[in-house]
Amino acid sequence: MTQIATNTITLEYDERGSGTPLLCIMGLGAQMTRWPDVFRDKLAARGFRVIRFDNRDVGLSQKIDEAGPPDIPGMLQALAEGRKPTAAYDLNDMAADAVALLDALKIDRAHVVGASMGGMIGQLVAANYPDRVISFCSIMSSTGGRDLPPAKPEAMAIITQRGPDPMVDLEGALDFAVKAQQTIGSPGYPADLALVRERAESDLKRSYAPAGFGRQYAAVIATGDRRAQLANITAPTLVIHGADDPLVPVEAGRDTAKHVKGAELVEIPGMGHDLPAQLYDRIADLIAANAAQAK
Repeated sequence: MTQIATNTITLEYDERGSGTPLLCIMGLGAQMTRWPDVFRDKLAARGFRVIRFDNRDVGLSQKIDEAGPPDIPGMLQALAEGRKPTAAYDLNDMAADAVALLDALKIDRAHVVGASMGGMIGQLVAANYPDRVISFCSIMSSTGGRDLPPAKPEAMAIITQRGPDPMVDLEGALDFAVKAQQTIGSPGYPADLALVRERAESDLKRSYAPAGFGRQYAAVIATGDRRAQLANITAPTLVIHGADDPLVPVEAGRDTAKHVKGAELVEIPGMGHDLPAQLYDRIADLIAANAAQAK
């Protein structure tokens, strides 16, 4: 366990490899372990010092339990009425966490890669702290534009359901994790479901923080449309998106690339809302090629 206290929060992190720092930011409710070791090894082999961390409210990082559970229905009602919803924190705060981690590690500049909500956080790191970002890669993420196509109903349903409490019904929780993978994963690159189950069990035993998931979801809602901020990104930017993503449709990736000057968009047929093992090398190559543009 490696924790570091920033000026605002305590974060769990680890790193692998040497070379230029590459900060990996994971998505909604997901622990840093969702950046698999095999994938990190491939990035490290391409010359990166790969740093991953648990976002606030998840994994072994500090929980914001004093904020209590969010009022998601109330937030959605505020949006419907044209009012700005309030939350314990938003994605700008989570971007500040990422930069605070770089500060604590005495890293002036880093490449940044974010997946799903991590891509949203990465967007704000690149937009709000352009001098800290060498290059940026957004994977299966979105601008938050409310006019974008929504998730497929079955994908939204599986994400917003909590599933069985693993402290009470571990097998039921693992069944639910496998079902979630089958619902939002890549149809062209099927996952090893035994491995999915094994990783889910490891993650659930490492940390189970459903309240943190809710507060992170509230942060996404509270932050809203980030397209105006994306105009501030100056780092070479790559947008990778699955053409068959049922949770964050490919139109969201296209919109992200459209609003970042000079961004490259790579759409991958058969890829859904995950990082398929069959694509590790391709994605690592794309990240490395985008990073090389900054030299």
